Amino acid sequence: MIPAAMTISPVATVRSCFGEKFAIPRQPGLCPSAWGRLVFHPEYRSPEAVRGIEGFSHLWLIFGFHETAGQGWKPTVRPPRLGGNQRVGVFASRSTFRPNGLGLSLVKFEGVDLTDSEGPVLLLGGLDLVDGTPVYDVKPYLPYAEALPEAAGGYAEETLLRMPVEISPDAGADFLKLPPRARAVLMEALSLDPRPATRSEDSDREFGALLCGCNVRFVIRSGICRITGIEKTARGSGLNA
Repeated sequence: MIPAAMTISPVATVRSCFGEKFAIPRQPGLCPSAWGRLVFHPEYRSPEAVRGIEGFSHLWLIFGFHETAGQGWKPTVRPPRLGGNQRVGVFASRSTFRPNGLGLSLVKFEGVDLTDSEGPVLLLGGLDLVDGTPVYDVKPYLPYAEALPEAAGGYAEETLLRMPVEISPDAGADFLKLPPRARAVLMEALSLDPRPATRSEDSDREFGALLCGCNVRFVIRSGICRITGIEKTARGSGLNA
């Protein structure tokens, strides 16, 4: 017997230093300096709902791929870890194109802001979520049950390589104006080469990424990422790191 369908609604929204999908790390923890604020929707803004959470270092977020939800699901996808050329089953991937459009992210828990007018607000680090992401549930991470050093990683077993990131003279002054944590986000996120896997040989194009409230322009040549310009924008949770 097939169980009845379940209707779920978001309990919170993430305000993130990532203003768009492009340049977001493809997994949590790859950009340790990344930050966000989990703002509960009004009916869930109760300090009692987060009582005891301060003892945990990390949290699981069950969220929605809201920017691709309207595109439906696909039985096979092309993971970036396979160069974007090989297909695997959607259930053997973390692709956004899933039947229910749900994602799972393990983020660092940095505290609770009870003074915010929308509090309690959860302060997050190391996240991989775009600004405005809906969150359907929050659960504590349990090291005794969920830390599995012997686990196999399949086709994603190998550690990701990072490339050097340089700041051009034209961008140097603006880079130094950013708070230290924002500067770290730029360096960490861009070192992962955010270009689509199928465009990794496109060495003449200048890209732009919305990071930390800025439009960050960069080029990648000969295995080096070079930041060419930084301009403030109104998108994303920016310079209040």
